[in-house]
Amino acid sequence: MNIRRLVLDVDKAIARPDIIDIARAISSCAGVEAANITVTEIDLETVGMNITIEGQLLDYELIRKAIESTGSVVHSIDQLACGERLIEEIKRVR
Repeated sequence: MNIRRLVLDVDKAIARPDIIDIARAISSCAGVEAANITVTEIDLETVGMNITIEGQLLDYELIRKAIESTGSVVHSIDQLACGERLIEEIKRVR
């Protein structure tokens, strides 16, 4: 399966690693063409982040291990896109 986009919910400790270390670990994975890390919340001990990764033939397990090697934790896959092209989400009006 050609995974082209992953959106992950990730937490890290407040002090370490910094997001540059996480980005470096993700970028080292085969198939990764781009990554975006957005801090979504900060509390006394942890930082919550949404990480969007795009590329070709992304290997989720390899990416998860790379993120966890920095000391961060992947909580969930919040979006996955696969196939020959990306389909952008269209907001429905109800």
